[in-house]
Amino acid sequence: MSHRAVSVRSQSHHAYLRQYVMTENIRKGIISFSITDRGALYSAYMSFVSNGGLFIPTTRNYELGDNVFMLLQFMHDPSVIFVGGDVVWVTPSGAQGNKVQGIGVQFSDEDDGGTRTTIERYLEANLTGERATQTM
Repeated sequence: MSHRAVSVRSQSHHAYLRQYVMTENIRKGIISFSITDRGALYSAYMSFVSNGGLFIPTTRNYELGDNVFMLLQFMHDPSVIFVGGDVVWVTPSGAQGNKVQGIGVQFSDEDDGGTRTTIERYLEANLTGERATQTM
């Protein structure tokens, strides 16, 4: 019996180590982002990107084309939206005009427009405005 317990623990430990030793790209590719203010959502939303996208402030280094997975929460809604996407915009540290450092992520085609629709419902009154955003 004790041999079996050690074996299970050993397998469990190896599984843990495999997960822990994930590449830096995978670990940095998981982003949790919460917006509770319509103005901040408007500023972060990238309507000009096919399928929609969000600008996410971050000090992590990303490259165009990096694949990320986002856990998004909007306007005090307790539900979390899980969506993948690709980095299509990078604002580096020290960018002109005191722009916030971060990345713009285009929602994946697999999302089928669901996240875009959710965001646009929150922003219905704001989308026709000419206010500046984090990207344009």
